Amino acid sequence: MRRLLLAALTIFITGATAALAAGGVEKAPPPAPYQPVSKLVKLPDFIPGLGTLYVDPKTLPDGPFLAYDHKGLLVSTVYMIPLKDIEAHKKIDDLKAPGGDVVSVDMYYNAGHPGVEQPHYHIILWHVPDGDERVAK
Repeated sequence: MRRLLLAALTIFITGATAALAAGGVEKAPPPAPYQPVSKLVKLPDFIPGLGTLYVDPKTLPDGPFLAYDHKGLLVSTVYMIPLKDIEAHKKIDDLKAPGGDVVSVDMYYNAGHPGVEQPHYHIILWHVPDGDERVAK
């Protein structure tokens, strides 16, 4: 089921994001209303595997979160979708990618952390092919 969901997300997102690339979010810090996640919740400035995260507080807990590498370049857009929403078969659509084109999508489980304490899935829309390597450490 996760493969089917991931495939559907990839098709939807790749076709819908090119027009959003002109949002001025390519370099950190992004414009308002985005704020550093580390200033909103008890998380470090840089999270290995995700990067430096920014979010519009009004969109918490789902996001989108903008993720930047150590050089301040946007590598991905992240959504944190509660497990209860997936188990309830809620429609998950309109996942915008303010960074533009999406080259791949990852989805993985997280038991919870500051800011999103409930179990959830991270859906990562990678904007660059080596993004996971750039935020690994």
